[in-house]
Amino acid sequence: MAKKFWPRGVMPALVTPFDPKFEVDEEALRRLVDWVIERGVSAVVPCGTTGEFVNMRIEERRRVYDIVIDHVNGRVPVIAGTGDASTQVAVELTKYAEDAGADAALVVTPFYMGLTDKEVYEHYEKIASSVELPILMYNIPQVTGVWIPWWVAEGLGKEISNIVGIKDSSGSMPYMMTLIEKLYGVISIICGYDEIAMAALASGADGLILASANVIPDVWVEIYDAVKNRRDLDHARELHRKYQTLLRFIARFGGPLAVKRALWMMGLDVGYVRRPLMVGGAYPYEVEDEMRRRLEGYGLIPRMPVEFELEPGRVYRCDYPATSYTHPKIRDFTLRVGEAFTSPSMADVAHVDLMLGRKDGPVGKAFEEALKNPRPGHEPRIVELDGREVKPRTLLIPTVTIRTERHAKLVYGPAMAGVARAVVEAVEGGLIPRELVDELVMIAHVFVHPTACNPTRIMLNNYKAVNHALKKALEDRPTLGELMERKESARHPFRYEP
Repeated sequence: MAKKFWPRGVMPALVTPFDPKFEVDEEALRRLVDWVIERGVSAVVPCGTTGEFVNMRIEERRRVYDIVIDHVNGRVPVIAGTGDASTQVAVELTKYAEDAGADAALVVTPFYMGLTDKEVYEHYEKIASSVELPILMYNIPQVTGVWIPWWVAEGLGKEISNIVGIKDSSGSMPYMMTLIEKLYGVISIICGYDEIAMAALASGADGLILASANVIPDVWVEIYDAVKNRRDLDHARELHRKYQTLLRFIARFGGPLAVKRALWMMGLDVGYVRRPLMVGGAYPYEVEDEMRRRLEGYGLIPRMPVEFELEPGRVYRCDYPATSYTHPKIRDFTLRVGEAFTSPSMADVAHVDLMLGRKDGPVGKAFEEALKNPRPGHEPRIVELDGREVKPRTLLIPTVTIRTERHAKLVYGPAMAGVARAVVEAVEGGLIPRELVDELVMIAHVFVHPTACNPTRIMLNNYKAVNHALKKALEDRPTLGELMERKESARHPFRYEP
């Protein structure tokens, strides 16, 4: 039986913008809809998992349907997220979406209660029989606790005319391949897990409903076109590999939070998340720092001219990757401090406390004093790369007492290499004007755990930590506003007391 609606292409799982009072921000939602449609998406999906539907009241979800349907105005299909733990509520929401003009409904499996196959089947059967609206099943067992077994999906897809697709966000390629085996050409098969999306498309999936399509919709459109239309798998693979870190952050660290922070960094403010989600919780601070670095590398964070005023009348400019944190003029280089923590691998974590200042100021004096009077077990080293001192001149001081030759080799080897790389790239990448490199110095207190074992990871973690700490030093972060916003989730990222 031919289905009257066949979802395909790239479909962003829209975040729901909330204002500072945690109410739906209509204007921000309308801006987001325009943002993704202008970048070529095939449909939009409000009130899904990324849209925080589970933290929204019924009337709010209805309002979001109305706003999105009104603003889309027929430009692309609207697939409304109408799922709920209650079959009755899901029916009511699906009926509302149908009356409001949605093109289809995305219905997640009921959560909280452990359901049998029969209960899952009859849940979808009841909803589908209550409306004429096309229905997409939604499998996301990592949050619902319930799978849609392939045989249940097969039966529903073949027996019920207005069940037109299934979105699978499990991240399981074996499950995805089974759906393709059993239902290819019967209903639309949609991948909802960002990290396997290209592989799913290449294997036969019809489309993508992704959180990351809020952030990089044009990239996903290019990947989809490369796989489905141009048969250029090499190009699609290269794009997916390039953006894999961003996809991992979004898929694994509090989806809506990661998406909202990324869009904010890119200059599109889509507001706050609702509790229980919070920055520093499901979405760690160090992930935010690293996501910013990645977005800069992709060219997604705009650059703006920033003035560095070393002293009155001496102003230097550079092209700085700027967010709302960035000041147009950076003054007072007496003492600037920044701190950052990076992982993975708790054994190989990096924690850097950074001081930046004028060579002829207190930081310069501390630099020279540390060299003249080294503490046993914390001997400082001037940071070098390929046998040459980096500029600005930088001093590495171990945080943890060095007691073994092996520990010393890791601190003054890969950890120092990471620090050196970060300093060199800070100048090359426009974080520090070249005109200032001989007038500034830095001191980096570097943490390398005595049980650290992976030189590559130690180098990379310290490279990233210095990059993050330097931006915080230049931007006077955390700001008072950040501290107040995050006071409930504030914590020191790592503490070690040998």
